[in-house]
Amino acid sequence: MKTLDTITIGRSSVDLYGAQIGGRLEDMASFQKYIGGSPTNIAAGTARLGLRSALITRVGDEHMGRFIREELLREGVNVQGVKTDPTRLTALVILGIRDETQFPLIFYRENCADMALCEDDIEEDFIASTRSIIVTGTHLSHSNTEAAVLKALQLARKHGAKTALDIDYRPNLWGLAGHGDGESRFIESTAVTAKLQSNLHYFDLIVGTEEEFHIAGGSTNTIEALRAVRQVSNATLVCKRGAAGAAAFEGAIPDSLDHGQTGPGFPIEVFNVLGAGDGFMSGLTKGWLDGEKWPVALKYANACGAFAVSRHGCTPAYPSLEELNFFLERGVKTPALRKDAELEQIHWSTNRRKQWTQVRAFAYDHRSQLEEIPGANPENIARFKELCLEATVEVAQGRDGYGLLCDNRLGKSALHKASGQGLWIGRPVEWPGSRPLTLEPEIGPDFGGLSEWALENVVKVLCFCHPDDQPEMQAEQEAVITRLFHACRRNRLEMLLEIIPSKVGPVDDHTNAKLISRFYDIGICPDWWKLEPMQTRAAWAATCDAITLRDAHTQGIVILGLGQTEAELASSFKLAAEFPLVKGFAVGRTIHADVGRQWIAGKIDDATAVATMAENFRRLCGIWDAARGENL
Repeated sequence: MKTLDTITIGRSSVDLYGAQIGGRLEDMASFQKYIGGSPTNIAAGTARLGLRSALITRVGDEHMGRFIREELLREGVNVQGVKTDPTRLTALVILGIRDETQFPLIFYRENCADMALCEDDIEEDFIASTRSIIVTGTHLSHSNTEAAVLKALQLARKHGAKTALDIDYRPNLWGLAGHGDGESRFIESTAVTAKLQSNLHYFDLIVGTEEEFHIAGGSTNTIEALRAVRQVSNATLVCKRGAAGAAAFEGAIPDSLDHGQTGPGFPIEVFNVLGAGDGFMSGLTKGWLDGEKWPVALKYANACGAFAVSRHGCTPAYPSLEELNFFLERGVKTPALRKDAELEQIHWSTNRRKQWTQVRAFAYDHRSQLEEIPGANPENIARFKELCLEATVEVAQGRDGYGLLCDNRLGKSALHKASGQGLWIGRPVEWPGSRPLTLEPEIGPDFGGLSEWALENVVKVLCFCHPDDQPEMQAEQEAVITRLFHACRRNRLEMLLEIIPSKVGPVDDHTNAKLISRFYDIGICPDWWKLEPMQTRAAWAATCDAITLRDAHTQGIVILGLGQTEAELASSFKLAAEFPLVKGFAVGRTIHADVGRQWIAGKIDDATAVATMAENFRRLCGIWDAARGENL
């Protein structure tokens, strides 16, 4: 039985994309880091479309190699074929966006890890497990990588897998252009043509731009080039034509590209052409492997290419299957897709770094409450929060579904130590107790402080608000949250919105639902909601309905504690656990309040504090798990 739909083979790199648009690469001041390399992009792009994808490549035994491996896993790509090279560095690409057609680019690929791919890296059982193999042209440019590719293609034939070539011609990577000419797309070369033509017979599908078919066919006349390719290959040929779409040819090549099979194009604004071909190939592969007619497969391909040219980066631009289906059904609303709020919300929420099925979080982001303890000072509060983290880690034991809330002002050391441990990490931005809402000074007047945050930090903001707030109060608080929401998205950070209406006025079964609906009305779509425990099923039902009606892809709700006793929380958990949208809790004082007072007073030592808080947290997790288990 085939356990994979496709395996891509070839380049893998870290792409450093200039964040400033319209300038020279020399003038770039900051960069965004993404995975890159055509096969790597295609593996991620097809995984987003629901295919079971894998990649065969090599990465270095260093931070960038681990980044590629971890990002692929986040995207759902099988990394069995990603080998770690003990001596070579991961490839690097530095690039920018000058305008819609110019993209200054430098390849750092001297003796890089992926070009050391060899025949020993190709495992027959792995190749036998897939329905298809996708090769990109760069790995036919050197003898050792070519040998690896040919072995994979021969094994694919042996085990009944389809084969595809994305020509992906980069003269620079064939040694035909200098280091400063990375954006060059075409230089004639009889040697490259000969090398490609010697291998074209291995493929069932060959994909390229007109220029790429020029190099494969040895002619700058596209029809003549396609006919030259047809002489050595029976593959379906798909010729990409930019704004004119693409054409597929299954048999003899006609006199005009217009006579091929085509799919509809999309009238969108071009922002960044880099990665468009890999997006196109991802969509085409989805249609090809699903057995769709070529016009349908080309429609998928053109749509995925449209997303790619409309956004910053390559892999981050590619759509999820939900997003693709939504776009194909609704159509183009605004040509600048990245400015289509409805589409961007689906893109963001269906391509998150991680979807959490549950979160049991120990909250020690408290600031004012700890500062009020006799004998407390910034130094011992910081140390106490490190003990809280030790208790969190002791309970989690590396398992998924555990987390914490911790601030940066008093808990910086604990917050930073938590990173990279697989924990859900919420980090507050509000000034404690503020109403109207104001933020911690570190966020800055322009909210630029968020640019320094780790991507795994969830921006948590607490707003004391009520449906009956005066218009001036409502407007002031909503303005802060609106700016914060957009700053979170700009910095690729998830946002948790905590609302506590009971501290402002009387509440009923519809209070939270009214507030939630109001935030959606003004364009705020938090990834998470943090809500006080509600006492009736009707209140929970109204609240959950208000969220799911407006955001089908929300991460969910966590329950706050409000300093309740375990018995009170147990009752709240039992009711809330009936609703799948409630993913867990973020509770603090019930776990740490008494321990904190005793530790700061010197009545207990570090070990006792950690052990006691771990037991309190573990017991609370058990109460939640039992409540959830009753409702499964």
